[in-house]
Amino acid sequence: MKKTFVWMGTVIGTAAVLALVFGAIERRSEPRTIAVNGECMTTAPKDKTAITLRVTTLAPTTVDSMRAATTQVAEITSALKNMPVEMQTTQFNSYEKTEWNRDLQKSVTLGIETTIAVEVSAKSIEVIENVLTMFAGMPNVFSENLRMYTSPETLKPIMEECLGVAVENARERANALAAGDGRKAGKMLTVAYGTNTSNVTRPMANLMRVKATADTEAAFSAGGTIVTTDTDVTVSVNAVFEIK
Repeated sequence: MKKTFVWMGTVIGTAAVLALVFGAIERRSEPRTIAVNGECMTTAPKDKTAITLRVTTLAPTTVDSMRAATTQVAEITSALKNMPVEMQTTQFNSYEKTEWNRDLQKSVTLGIETTIAVEVSAKSIEVIENVLTMFAGMPNVFSENLRMYTSPETLKPIMEECLGVAVENARERANALAAGDGRKAGKMLTVAYGTNTSNVTRPMANLMRVKATADTEAAFSAGGTIVTTDTDVTVSVNAVFEIK
């Protein structure tokens, strides 16, 4: 019986020692890491121009107001369908419009106002100039947000390349920090990234009220100069590297 107890104690003791040994090995096998930031700043060409055409109608009833607005938008889109443009509806709302009447000293209802906004974009700024000329002075039609911007299909490969540069920048920083301990950065264990772009929009409300009797350039100068500088692109990463 004593031998049995001694044997069991020996097994338990050996297992405990092995557990401590393997635990120590496992702790020693955990890699040393270093966390750094990296960034890339570049530019992307602005390859598209856009304008928002806003139709606003006022009528006694919701049905009449919405019918008038949708009819006028249909006329606009029909006129543009054979032009090299892309169109997207960005706003559609209808609400009761009121104003304060000083004589009555109360708010009075003017009717139902419906607003439909359509963004029109093209690769050529001349096309957008033609759009402005086509609808200048048309009742109930206003323009907003004349701008140049970088299209997603142009921006994507530039962002991807910049991301690679940001990761390499992070690795260089990790190597510089690790060199003080006579080491260098190994494989990247984790990474998170963020992006930022700057596309400037110039407000041009009521531009369409400018009559098309003068050159279209007068209409542009009335609302402000389009910003044509390239789009600023910034990519930043937070990376963790193994230290070798």
